[in-house]
Amino acid sequence: MERSESTTHLVIASKEGNNEALGQLLERYRGYLLMLAHRFLSERLRRRIDPADIVQLTFLEAKRDLASFRGSSPAEFAGWLRGVLKNNVASAVTRHVTTQKRSLKREVDANQPSPNDSAGGAWIQQLPGSTTSPSGAAIRTEATVALLEALHQLPETQAEAIRLRYMEGLPLSEIVERMGKSDTAVAGLLKRGLQKLRTILDHDMSPWL
Repeated sequence: MERSESTTHLVIASKEGNNEALGQLLERYRGYLLMLAHRFLSERLRRRIDPADIVQLTFLEAKRDLASFRGSSPAEFAGWLRGVLKNNVASAVTRHVTTQKRSLKREVDANQPSPNDSAGGAWIQQLPGSTTSPSGAAIRTEATVALLEALHQLPETQAEAIRLRYMEGLPLSEIVERMGKSDTAVAGLLKRGLQKLRTILDHDMSPWL
């Protein structure tokens, strides 16, 4: 199955039992789920819980429980994945905070991150196209990390529209399909999101603005 397949087609094929289509479909949402996991976890928690691990668990559960997905559109699939991810984040927080003998207060200071510290940007490297697309070429730069942190200050829909457009480099038509919104609505999300980002980010450090 080619990359050019529409996301809607991949959703339908996945529900019909096409495992290859499901694999491709999940990969298209990896960046979205990573962004959400990073967003849902505080900086302190990200030193204990790797967002990439949460996403991988979400993928495994999505494959196992696909029959419970009742929708048919990319936007509905994204919403379903979001729910699975949110449950996994809650479970991870409970496991690592409530039931762990060691309190977060005893964690190593943030200035001494571990090799697997997601807050340091390791999870960013797993975003789709992070090593091949024009935006991916700069994915590991300080400017990109600053952008990702700034996205946390935007409403989720604005942040996702900007991520798809400026980090994955998707055309407006595909963003419209993924998000299940009209051309006008997506254009509005991008416009308002960029306006907000310009008030947050240093223009000299943000070539996409």
